[in-house]
Amino acid sequence: MAVYAPLLILFLAALGFAIAPLALARLWAAWVSPAKPNAIKNAIYECGLESKGDAWVQFRSGYYLYAIIFLVFDVEAVFLLPFAVAFTGLGVGACLAMFVFVLMLAEGLAWAWAKGVLTWA
Repeated sequence: MAVYAPLLILFLAALGFAIAPLALARLWAAWVSPAKPNAIKNAIYECGLESKGDAWVQFRSGYYLYAIIFLVFDVEAVFLLPFAVAFTGLGVGACLAMFVFVLMLAEGLAWAWAKGVLTWA
């Protein structure tokens, strides 16, 4: 049981770091700055301007798919840059691993293309 004591201490410290700011904010709000709601404080605004119209706007789900595909290729660029810099010093295993990585991303792009995700209509 003594072997797990550092783990328990670390867990309690992490829990304390998570709960302490919440408890302090609650105490601060209750004692120092009690809530005094009024019409001006409860008014809805956007960027300092009065809101006009309905806030519910529907977006096409295709926009999110474009964003996800962009993130995939952004991550690919982040992984390919260090590989390209150290290419001459790498072995066959590293080159094979990077080839498999790029192949998996190409397969994802081919799947998205075949499903019609990339059509803008």
